[in-house]
Amino acid sequence: MTLPHDLCTRLQNAFRARHQRIAFHHTTQNLAILSILLRAGFISNVTRGTIQEPSPSAFETAGEAQRRIWADLKYRDDRPVLRNMALVSKPSKRIFMDLSEIRLLCSGRRAQTIKPLGMGEIAILKTKVKGKEWLEAREALQLGLPGEMICRAR
Repeated sequence: MTLPHDLCTRLQNAFRARHQRIAFHHTTQNLAILSILLRAGFISNVTRGTIQEPSPSAFETAGEAQRRIWADLKYRDDRPVLRNMALVSKPSKRIFMDLSEIRLLCSGRRAQTIKPLGMGEIAILKTKVKGKEWLEAREALQLGLPGEMICRAR
């Protein structure tokens, strides 16, 4: 299993280097995190493709090792929209949150050792429910699903 720290680091580095597009390994985890970032407005597009190019038709015929997810990065006034993306839960120290702790974070208060979410900031959680495994913290709160806090983006 790939860890989300690779996605966080590569996204931050791509924004800092002013890239227009970046490719990630095709995994369910990467696709889910990128789709959450897309819904939140941090990136402008997510497309399937191969190592060479974002092409959904080439994706279908490519082998598993050649498949990639391409994300188009978003800039406003020549500044990156995604300023910081940090891993919260690490393999050495996992951070699980129940609904009351998620509610504290979303309402601007500290929970456990995690700083509250600021304006325009999101937290990505992994739940144990099939079909709703990857959610943004506010979505998890609305659905009443606790989970592991994976990363945060602002």
